[in-house]
Amino acid sequence: MRSFKIAAGALTLAAAALPATLVQAETDEAEESAFREAVKFGFTGEAIQGGVMIGDAPAGTRSLTFDGEAIPVDEDGKFIIAFNRDAGQAANLVATLDNGETVRKFINIAPRKWQIEHVSINRRARTRSAAFMARRGPELEQIHAARAVHSGSKGWRQNFVWPAKGRISGQFGSQRIYNGDPGSYHSGIDIAAPTGTYYVAPADGVVTLAASSPFTLEGNLLMIDHGMGLNSAFLHSSEILVKEGQHVKRGEPIGRIGSTGSATGPHLHWSMKWNDARIDPILLTGPME
Repeated sequence: MRSFKIAAGALTLAAAALPATLVQAETDEAEESAFREAVKFGFTGEAIQGGVMIGDAPAGTRSLTFDGEAIPVDEDGKFIIAFNRDAGQAANLVATLDNGETVRKFINIAPRKWQIEHVSINRRARTRSAAFMARRGPELEQIHAARAVHSGSKGWRQNFVWPAKGRISGQFGSQRIYNGDPGSYHSGIDIAAPTGTYYVAPADGVVTLAASSPFTLEGNLLMIDHGMGLNSAFLHSSEILVKEGQHVKRGEPIGRIGSTGSATGPHLHWSMKWNDARIDPILLTGPME
């Protein structure tokens, strides 16, 4: 204890012996370093095609844009961004601070190798019937309206869980190429399980669409808003257990797996979007255990 006091006293004398300008310079440098740390972005998650990142905005952020589009920031400075399946190599994030200064972050987006199947046959041209088109228009309007709902849910901040367990029968982003002509890529992940198997909410949210009758392609469709532009859609249900406007908790049963709509067998198609970006659910849950 005595040696510590001597050392502390020596340090005090040494500091007192330093020129005032040098002490002030060191203080200014420390304050500048602290300021630089305060105005940095922080992130969890990967900058990868189909990926999602949760960010911490710089201290004093007044507004935030992602590739020129305004995005909301939570009370504590947290926000979410995501990258479409076909996102380019880079994106720009710009925070405007209360003092009018801007902080910019250039994000490099890692590409992914998708499951691509080349098929040496010509696709048959599909001719949709007038009856199909008459039904499809209102269905798409309901889907777009559901995705436009901003419920204020905090589910986007949670660790997501798998809505169901089973064989992965369809991967996000997989695509067929027909004699050089690309088909549509798979927009979600498919989980094969027996008809009637319960599936649960992967995170907290608010039900924005619970189809009262099967849609032409999606069958019994359920959609949930997790907040901040992040939403989930669950297709082909045999039964929907929740209602529009209902708040659901992570792990709560919300439906049963089925094969309604355009499906060749019972499975749950789970797709996710953040605003207009289609994202890979497995990057939020991690591999199925």
